Parts: sequence; C-alpha cells; structure tokens
Amino acid sequence: MKSRVPETPMSVTETAASLRELAEQSNAWPFEEARKIVARLKRKPKESNEHEVIFETGYGPSGLPHIGTFGEVARTTMVRHAFRVLTDDKIKTRLIAFSDDMDGLRKVPDNVPNKEMLAQHLGKPLTKVPDPFGTHPSFGEHNNARLRAFLDTFGFEYEFYSSTQCYTSGRFDQTLLRMLERFDAVMDIMLPSLREERAQTYSPFLPIDAKSGIVLQVPVTAHDAKAGTITYEDPDTKAPVTVSVTGGRCKLQWKPDWAMRWVALGIDYEMAGKDLIDSVKLSGEICRALGGTPPEGFNYELFLDEKGQKISKSKGNGLTIDEWLRYASPESLSLFMYREPKSAKRLYFDVIPRHVDEYQQFLDGYARQDGKQRLSNPVWHIHSGHPPKADMPISFQMLLTLVSSSNAENAETLWGFIGRYRPGVTAQTHPRLNDAVQYAIHYFRDFVLPEKKFREAGEGERKALQDLRDALSNLPPDSTAEQIQDVLYDVGRRPPFLDEKKKAKDGKPGVSLDWFNMLYQVLLGQEKGPRFGSFVAVYGLKNTIDMIDGALARSA
Repeated sequence: MKSRVPETPMSVTETAASLRELAEQSNAWPFEEARKIVARLKRKPKESNEHEVIFETGYGPSGLPHIGTFGEVARTTMVRHAFRVLTDDKIKTRLIAFSDDMDGLRKVPDNVPNKEMLAQHLGKPLTKVPDPFGTHPSFGEHNNARLRAFLDTFGFEYEFYSSTQCYTSGRFDQTLLRMLERFDAVMDIMLPSLREERAQTYSPFLPIDAKSGIVLQVPVTAHDAKAGTITYEDPDTKAPVTVSVTGGRCKLQWKPDWAMRWVALGIDYEMAGKDLIDSVKLSGEICRALGGTPPEGFNYELFLDEKGQKISKSKGNGLTIDEWLRYASPESLSLFMYREPKSAKRLYFDVIPRHVDEYQQFLDGYARQDGKQRLSNPVWHIHSGHPPKADMPISFQMLLTLVSSSNAENAETLWGFIGRYRPGVTAQTHPRLNDAVQYAIHYFRDFVLPEKKFREAGEGERKALQDLRDALSNLPPDSTAEQIQDVLYDVGRRPPFLDEKKKAKDGKPGVSLDWFNMLYQVLLGQEKGPRFGSFVAVYGLKNTIDMIDGALARSA
C-alpha cells in the first residue's frame, strides 16, 4: 500500500544489506514465503531473457468483488515486497491480477439487479453476458472494473489480465496446442479425481458454441494435435463439429486452465484458499505434464461470515469491500489480511473496531522497535517497509463511545470533545483522525444505535453509581484520565465488585471487571468500551455526572 503521510525514516543501520540479513532470519510469514521463491530460483535459475519473477492472483468475476479477493492481492503484494528485500531488488518482479472472465455463468448471483435477464444468458462466458447494472458492455467487464477500481484505491502495483483477452488474442495458443498434444496425459491426471458419471463425459477442452455462444460441457469424440482441433457432437443436431482449440474458440476446464496459465504466463508464485488444496495438486501435476514447474505458494484459511459460513461472491454474505471502507480505514483492512493467514477468521462488522485500534497500536510501537522487531510488525508489511508516522491521538473505540454517549450525529460535536481533551488537535492538523470521526459516526448509526439497550441498575449498583457521582463532583474540571481512573477504582472497591484475589499497583485490593461492565451497560447501553477514566476525561466530568443522573432516574 502507498502511504499518504510522511514516512518514518529508517535508521542508518538499516541499509539494504543489513535489512536483507535481518529478513533472511525473520519468521514473519511474508519472508517465509519469499524464501521459497529464492530457493526456487536456485533450483531452477531463470533464462537470461526471462529474468523476472511473476506473482499471480486469480479472480472469478461471477459476482461482485469481495474482501477475500482483495486479501489475496494484499497478501501477495506483501510476499512480493519481502522477496524484493531478500534479493536487494535486483530481480524484476511483476504481479498479475488475473480474471477468469471467460468462465460460463453458472447461476444468477443473489446480490445483483435484473436477475431475470441474467437467467437468459446462463452458460455464456461472463464477458458475453449483458451487464445487469447497465454500466459496462458485459457483466464480466463490470465486475472487472469494480475489482480494478478498488485495487487502485490502495495503490497496488499490478497488471490486470483478462482470460477472454488472453484466449482471443492468441496469447494462450501455444500452450493450448501443447495441452492438446498431451491430451491423454492430462486425462490420466484428471479422471481419477472425478465421479464415474462425470468421468464418462469429461474433456479438458470446452468448445464455445458458435450459434448460442454457450460454453459447452460436452465429451470430445476426437482430437487432432497436428491440426489443433477437437471434435464433439452438437447437443441439438447430434452432428459432429470440429473446432480449433485456439483463438478463443475453446476454453479449458478450470483445473487444466489454471495449469495452462501457469505455463503460458510463467507464474512463479500464487497462493490459494484452503478449499483448493486438491485443485492445486491436480493443476500442479498437469503443469508438470506440460513441461512446466508449478508455482510456489501456500493455502490460506477461509473467511467466515457471522454464522461461521464460508464467504461466497454469489451469495454476497460477509462484508463487501465498500462496507469495510464505510466504517474503517484501508490500513485496518490490510491488518486483518496480514494476521494469521492460515487460521480461519470471522469477517464481519464486529471485527472492525478492534483492527482499527490495533493497527494504530502497531504503528505507535514501530518507532520504538529495532530493525529485527520492525520486520515482524504488520505495519512494515502493510506499507512495504515505509509505515507513516503515528498521528492518532485518540482511539477508535473512544470515538465510538463518545458518539454513543452523546448520540452525536455530526462531526462538530465529536471535535468539541476532542479539542477539549487534546488542545490544538483539529481536522486540519490530523486528517486521519478526521476520517476516523466519520467512520465512527457511520458505525454508530448502523450497528451501535440499533442494538443500544440500557440496563437498569440494581439496588447495590445504584448506591455505587451515586457514590461515583459524588466523587466525580469533587474532582477539579481539569482532572487527568489517571486521576479519574483512580477514583473509579476507589469507588469500585466494595461488594460485589471487590476482588480480593487481585492487587492494584498501589497494593490495594483489586476491582472486578463486573464494575466496569456495569458502567458500560447502565450508563452507555453497550457491553464494552475504552478505559473508562480516559472516556470521562474526553467526555467531560459534567457530562458524565449528567449521564449518571439519567441512569439513576431511569432505575428509580
């Protein structure tokens, strides 16, 4: 990703050589992946005329782009940068974002308009299906444009490849003819993986019907490698039809297609989801049968929606790209992608606030770290080695709580609190904080407000709240967050909130989390929030006292 603000300068010791030495020892996963490519080049050096390493990501434009699509590009970009560091940037690299837009439309997605129109074009290549949104020549081109527009907003360096263009331009012709020459070897690889019924009609080549434009799933009755043709039986007339496999008149089934693409484009690295482990193996075998070497890569875990189901483009479940960016920064999304790629993760709205604040925590810590630690910090990988300076004086969770407590529907109200808490901090001096203010308002309106439920205080809780009110009333208006937090602890040291097993830093008995949970539930109508003393310091003592009075009145 490209940084929009000044970068944190590297120390003098972090020269290219020392950086490479640290990278060679780093256990950050992008470096582990990049070292695979370095080893690959040692095993099989590139020819002088092809001295470049090519990374690839794939996109199936059967539905609108989703966050998983972005994640693959973001992660591959991180590996690409790690490789450049390991090789002192002496080897040219390219990243191809490949769209399988010649695939036939198998079903109508749930999250698009004009479904009846789309249903009339089932089976046709996506670039031959009319655009249901009416903005592009085809559905495939519409979704390709959506993908590219999003990737461009992140500043990714990539080359977009269309399957349709590669097939019809002749770019794949040579490798398609090689596939035809080795037809039997490819069939020997594929048939054992298929059910008996499917195996009886399977062919790696799918002719495109000249009359209907549909990608035909028909058995091949003959193939002629010298002529570069296949023959099949017309589904309607039963007459034999012979067609060239080149020039976009046929396409391949997707596993042979994947292998063919690796060979034709010279792909060195491509990662894939865990659900494609078997497909990667089969495509790898086909790649070898074609005389190629399968790319390096790894299988990442899948993203799950709020119900624990796999996210699907056609279903439209989980989060869309635009939705995340309505509520949080692009960097927070990149952090989500960086972390634990081999672990399944829920990708739903409730994960957003934590990633916004944890991104900032990693950024805050970066300046204090040495070179080795920095290479394990996610922000180093998110920003390709040049993270921006930290400039977020208030957490996102705090902003959310301020919006919630004040029911702020405009940014001016929030900036009033922020200006009192951090004099001199304005929307002009801190544009990223200004963005965060807007994110917080959107998130509150859409998710916090509909679920906001105030719990009434019990009798013992009412007494504790009354004592807290009195204690806060006795504090000077300019009390610090720490001074307020001390008062909170002092008032909370009572049954049922007293925790004798815990000890505070001053040796006094500890306070149960139930005390702070009660404050959030009764005063704010939410389950959790930021450090309460810090919240009161920003929100103001008088406003907090008024809020306590309101809670006491509700439970009177």
